[in-house]
Amino acid sequence: MSITLSTKTSPFPYASIAIATYTQKVDINYDESVDGVTLDFEGSQIFADDEIVAVLANAGGLAGDSIKTAAYFELAKTVPTLAAIPDILALLDSLDNHLAYRTFLVGHDITAADFIIWGSIKVAPKFIGFLKNGQQHVHLLRWMSHIESLESIQATLASLTAAKANKAKSNKTAAGFALGLQNAKEGYVVTRFPPEPSGYLHIGHAKAAMLNQYFAKMYNGKMIIRFDDTNPTKERAEFEETILQDLELLNIRGDKVTHTSDYFDQIYELAIQIIKSGKAYADDTEQLQMREERGKGVPSARRDDSIEDNLRHFEEMKTGSPEGLRWCIRAKISVDNQNKTMRDPVIYRCNLITHHRTGDKWKIYPTYDFACPIVDSLEGVTHALRTNEYRERNAQYQWMIKALGMRGVDIWDFSRLSFIYTLLSKRKLHWFVDRGIVRGWDDPRFPTIRGIRRRGLTVDALSQFMLAQGPSQAIVSLEWDMIWAINKKVIDPVAPRFWAIVKENSVFVTINGGPPVPEVKTLPRHKKNPDVGEKKTVFTSTILVEQEDAISFDDQEEITLMDWGNAIVRSKTTGPSGDVTSLTMDLHLEGDFRKTKKKITWLAQPSKDYPLVDVTLLDYDYLITKKKLEETDDVEDFVTPVSEFREEAFADANVSTLTKGDIIQFERKGYFVFDGTAEGGKLEFIRIPDGRAANLASKAGKPGVVAVEAPAPASGTTADAGPVPSSTMYKVEKIYGEEPVKPVSTTKMYTVSNVYE
Repeated sequence: MSITLSTKTSPFPYASIAIATYTQKVDINYDESVDGVTLDFEGSQIFADDEIVAVLANAGGLAGDSIKTAAYFELAKTVPTLAAIPDILALLDSLDNHLAYRTFLVGHDITAADFIIWGSIKVAPKFIGFLKNGQQHVHLLRWMSHIESLESIQATLASLTAAKANKAKSNKTAAGFALGLQNAKEGYVVTRFPPEPSGYLHIGHAKAAMLNQYFAKMYNGKMIIRFDDTNPTKERAEFEETILQDLELLNIRGDKVTHTSDYFDQIYELAIQIIKSGKAYADDTEQLQMREERGKGVPSARRDDSIEDNLRHFEEMKTGSPEGLRWCIRAKISVDNQNKTMRDPVIYRCNLITHHRTGDKWKIYPTYDFACPIVDSLEGVTHALRTNEYRERNAQYQWMIKALGMRGVDIWDFSRLSFIYTLLSKRKLHWFVDRGIVRGWDDPRFPTIRGIRRRGLTVDALSQFMLAQGPSQAIVSLEWDMIWAINKKVIDPVAPRFWAIVKENSVFVTINGGPPVPEVKTLPRHKKNPDVGEKKTVFTSTILVEQEDAISFDDQEEITLMDWGNAIVRSKTTGPSGDVTSLTMDLHLEGDFRKTKKKITWLAQPSKDYPLVDVTLLDYDYLITKKKLEETDDVEDFVTPVSEFREEAFADANVSTLTKGDIIQFERKGYFVFDGTAEGGKLEFIRIPDGRAANLASKAGKPGVVAVEAPAPASGTTADAGPVPSSTMYKVEKIYGEEPVKPVSTTKMYTVSNVYE
């Protein structure tokens, strides 16, 4: 049994979905392909808003007085038809007078009458305008506010907002991919994601993988995950497992998994073929000389050797002999092409290291530029998606296909993903791991899939962000704010709420009027989403608050203790340093929380029966201090001195039920992901950025926050051996030097001696 409707249904049936949520009798399904609203209930279909409300009211026991309720149903039908201001005001006056001494329209509980009238006013802009802008209908406005404050109504409106957001997201994504793939045929598209098994996937790989999967599904085709294992020096079998695990974290699964090494025999035969055709040759030019000759457009001395000599040298290479190690095979394309990738690139080279799959069978391996187009063609790939950093190599790719007489493959370029203050180079990321600046490839400061997932980035947010980028050609360094803002929208509706109090200088507060013995109440973990569950909150006559809150209280100020009520500050004791050492408050539950300026979190005084939990709150800065490192930059010169911050705190005992990876909100502090239990038994929580610009540098000097400095550079480096500054900003030399500067006045006023000298 369900209600099916579109978010664009007009007039929108607010009453139907509100009473459906309230009664929990049917499910609500948003389908943008339908017109109107349909209730499937007990074998019949109902299409009118008022009839749906009546049926669900009867099923849920909300029909009320049949005569009075029927009158309000008729009244609801007239609301959309009224256009004249006197008629609108007359109806508003009538409802306002009726509600002057009533909470609901009919009887003492909510009925179908309340839902149908509220829904009819909700879709009448003029009625809403008079209610919000006028002051004469206070009782009706109070009734409207009360109806909309009900948890079921809030859930209804939230689900509608989410459905509209999903529709907008889908439209935006569809617009981003409106061009589609060239020469694509439904059911025949084959894409491939070809990672090298030499490290962990990072956020840049995520874009490529997601786009390949997106287009394969878009055309009802297939996606191949192919490990490009042509360089045994770098590759390890364990990296294949971690890459597949990383892809699984992104909900990406290929239709099959292959390896370039599966085709080594065929690639070898094709290499012989291209040599015999005179389109490749063996070369023993030294590497540096070859690079110089290619740059200057100078042909190799071996370029015109005979086919027989080239085949003989290739056979020698295959044996891995000292003589064979001197040689490589180069494609004979061009000497001086303006596109330097076309200047006789190397397509085969020797490597004596044991391959993790083929063992010692091969001593020669194809380069990626040679193997990739061959395997793409052999595996039936129709569209090769490549970042536009390979654009100059596209001509080389197509030359290989043509020279070998193989089936063609379409190439689709998209921009490489890059972020400010972020390194994606494996070599540079290795540098941080090797020097112990980070704790591994899953460090929350790393842009690896594991790192960003550990920091709390959800797959849903990552997918939305990647698909929103689309196959764009723009080369830009993106801000992280957008992706974290999307993530916040994903986690906020479902993240349970808890409290944490910073330990340092925390303040005990005596609550006059508090319970003489601890009381435990069950409260929702998320006030707007009951499905998140419940938690236990302890109330005592002595509570703990943060120093930052305590020091802000004025004498006799009324504040709100969240989830409890108002209290009035009666006395405040301070120590020699000015910190507050104790507070006394009078509980004032009759107070109006809407009139207080300060709503604070608190924790009950810990006891044997009701202990608090020791937690560590972790936050991170960027690893580097420059938005974008150039190729000539030495990463060591731009390492952020302090990039990890630890803050000790107490948390309510409810956090003990969490499992690693759970995302929560410590209210008034932000969103956190539970990272597990540390060696000392403390629970560790990593702060999840929320998309707002944060001044991380200020954390270094914040009380209670421990800045964890990066390890000192290894001996032999040129790094400054002086003390590391507490700020996370990089060091800049004083422009006037270390000597004190005495200002010289250029004024024409007469000189006056300094009164302090």
